[in-house]
Amino acid sequence: MSISTPGGPERRPTVVSTGKKPGAGRPAAADKPAAKDGADKTGTAKAGAGKAGTAKAGAGKADAGRPGAGKAGGGKGNPRPGAGGKGRKPIAPVKVSQGRSWGPIALFAAVGLLAVGIIGAGAWAVYQGAQPWEKRARAIDGVVDYREKDKELVKGGNHQPGTIKYDILPPVGGPHNQAWQNCMGDVYDAPIASEHAVHSLEHGTVWITYRPDLPADQVEKLKSKVQGKEKMMLSPFEGLDKPISLQAWGYQLKVDNADDGRIDEFVKTLRVNASVEGPNALCDQGVTAPGTTPRDNLPQQQPAQ
Repeated sequence: MSISTPGGPERRPTVVSTGKKPGAGRPAAADKPAAKDGADKTGTAKAGAGKAGTAKAGAGKADAGRPGAGKAGGGKGNPRPGAGGKGRKPIAPVKVSQGRSWGPIALFAAVGLLAVGIIGAGAWAVYQGAQPWEKRARAIDGVVDYREKDKELVKGGNHQPGTIKYDILPPVGGPHNQAWQNCMGDVYDAPIASEHAVHSLEHGTVWITYRPDLPADQVEKLKSKVQGKEKMMLSPFEGLDKPISLQAWGYQLKVDNADDGRIDEFVKTLRVNASVEGPNALCDQGVTAPGTTPRDNLPQQQPAQ
């Protein structure tokens, strides 16, 4: 189209509307019919786009019937793993927390308790061993301490000839014969003279006595505690009120059988320690024969009459 202008005839350019507002500073199109014509073209384009959209929608509905179908590019549905677009978030693996293994813990705890027990027992043994032997002797269950009960009885050094009457049987101290009974781990199968045995106690001997009717296996156990041990001797004794009686100078313990643990405790505590003549007092060169009659003015090795 040609328009006349003061400057002369010239062709006005055709403006195609894009549907956008003119930018700032740009002149708006003056020819309304041309703008309308352009708008119609744009509308036609939109209408075409709408039809295309309708076709896509139809395709989407058709695809929806197939498993895993959905809109391309992340439409709604159940997209296959790895498909693009929006879908479910990947499921994080569940971490299973394992419980504590109590077996090794219990084992270590048991070992620890055992170690503490052993250390404690050792410390207690050291503590007990450090105590004076007199205190340890009094701590033995059932022991009678005649050193406390009758101090005159245990003075020692009182030698008398002939038969001596003892109030405590078997005797644990008091006057005695000048000859002692041999106490180098000697085992006597018959009773011995108390007058000689008491002298042996004064030298630090432990004298174990038993009823003559004590079972043989019990006697054998007592023998095993005596044989070959210096300042120990064993003999039967008539009239005991308990099956077994142990004597040291000023101490006595009576038990029912040879398996009693207090026997070893008594021996360990009082052998040698109970001596009133020192640890070097002799146990050999004594009377070696059994018999209840003391030997007066006779060589120590002479058999009893």
